[in-house]
Amino acid sequence: MALRGVGAKPLSERGKVDGREVLPWDEPGLSRPARVIAFCEDLPITAGKLAGSTMQLREWQRDFIRAVYAEDAAGRRPVRTAVLSMGRKNGKTQLAAALALCHLLGPEAEPRGEVYSCALTRDQAAKLYAEMAAILQGHPELDDRCNIVRFTKQIEVLFGDGAGSIYSALSADAGSKLGLSPSFVVYDELGSAPNRALFDAMDTASGARDNPLMMVISTQAAADHAVMSELVDYGLRVQSGDIDDPSFHLTLYAAPQDADPWEPDTWLLANPAIGDFRSLEDVQRQAGQARLVPSKEAAFRNLILNQRVSAVSRFIHKAEWDANAGTVDPASLDGRECYAGLDLGATRDLTAFVMVFPDEKGRYDVLARFFMPEANIEDRSNEDRVPYDLWAKQGLITLIPGATIDPGFVADVLANAAARYSMQALAYDRWRIEDLKRELGLIGAALPLTPFGQGFKDFSPAVDMLERCVAEKLLRHGGNPVLNMCAANAVVTRDPAGGRKLDKSKAAGRIDGLVALAMALGVSKRQEPEAMPACLAELVA
Repeated sequence: MALRGVGAKPLSERGKVDGREVLPWDEPGLSRPARVIAFCEDLPITAGKLAGSTMQLREWQRDFIRAVYAEDAAGRRPVRTAVLSMGRKNGKTQLAAALALCHLLGPEAEPRGEVYSCALTRDQAAKLYAEMAAILQGHPELDDRCNIVRFTKQIEVLFGDGAGSIYSALSADAGSKLGLSPSFVVYDELGSAPNRALFDAMDTASGARDNPLMMVISTQAAADHAVMSELVDYGLRVQSGDIDDPSFHLTLYAAPQDADPWEPDTWLLANPAIGDFRSLEDVQRQAGQARLVPSKEAAFRNLILNQRVSAVSRFIHKAEWDANAGTVDPASLDGRECYAGLDLGATRDLTAFVMVFPDEKGRYDVLARFFMPEANIEDRSNEDRVPYDLWAKQGLITLIPGATIDPGFVADVLANAAARYSMQALAYDRWRIEDLKRELGLIGAALPLTPFGQGFKDFSPAVDMLERCVAEKLLRHGGNPVLNMCAANAVVTRDPAGGRKLDKSKAAGRIDGLVALAMALGVSKRQEPEAMPACLAELVA
């Protein structure tokens, strides 16, 4: 029982290493952040050309530690959630490993603490374990107090600060994590997480601890609905003073969306270690390739410039779409002229009903409603990596009882909308429309149904109008998250004649809302009176 894993040190030999009388982080007079910095800078570098020397934190790393570990007047650390977001390969793994050890057996340790690293897969989470184990093996004083269990990727603290504490690497299988009580969690690359289940499980599990800390170190996610994007947006609101929350800290290194992606000064904004331990030559190489190969540009922007850009080229640029996110007041739309588009999903899919309300200035207020079957909503959220269940709780998606879309339920919603607004036309795809027409007949609803073909001939003008409205900022869509998702996923395909249509088969996710919006805009254009030829206008005059 003295050995726990291959290569583990016998328990009988523990405590015999000759150590220093006063460790650097125990020097009197140090502030709490200074103790954390002193601990980190006592740890060895385990790989690369600097292997064998001790870690020397850069000023940007020190600034992050000072912000996170600053104490209030009562001597407590207010920050409970800390987010550090930057481009790839900026030394985040070594910094995260040092801070995890600091909470495991350093100045931030507590008796019987629980320290965890989380990631998409257990192998990815184990990268932090491997770095921590290598650091301990190069630091005899700390290694003497620990037992490294390689088979389970765990580290146990046997005596000294943090006695009884344990570290473990966790994967995104959140179901088995609900019984934990973490004192410190570091989530690596949350931006690539398939859902928020593990993050929520760890975030809510720390309530029994006196001063827990959740730390996220990641590049940005590609989509607004990702949990990483929510954290960044929340942190920016805290920074701006819009929200008063001393428990949340964000350090964000990212290039602005309108910055020149090929300029070295832009690269530096997202990569604080560039030219130091982040290779400038590697960034130059990737930038050169991305500039010449359009398919690589989005990935370069997301992973290197840390911009919220999907790695797949989309129909609508995020910045242009967001510029149309003006506020919409539903109450002010009562009785107004509107045009609608309906995209009926399959029995288990998303159904979208979108209305556009033109004003006298040629702009359109957009009102969108979405429907999904209530059964297995969590499974579909996990399958699509989209928080349908959360959006349903927020009232952004209407859940229809049962396992399939009930056309009768949708028919009631359409009839009520036609009664509330002055609906001039409701564009529909002919697929599955007979079921809906039957339900409308049963409730005696006469709607201005207008067939709308989904091929290039009929859909190309709608795509052109949608693109023009977005580019010229003629829409007010209110920033509806479900519609935002559809816009972010949308891709178009062309026929030999240059016609375009939104293509669900090539999209990375649901685009039903944008299809319905394009149909609504397209049918509104059809209803506009054609301009009178100049010669006839002169005769009339």
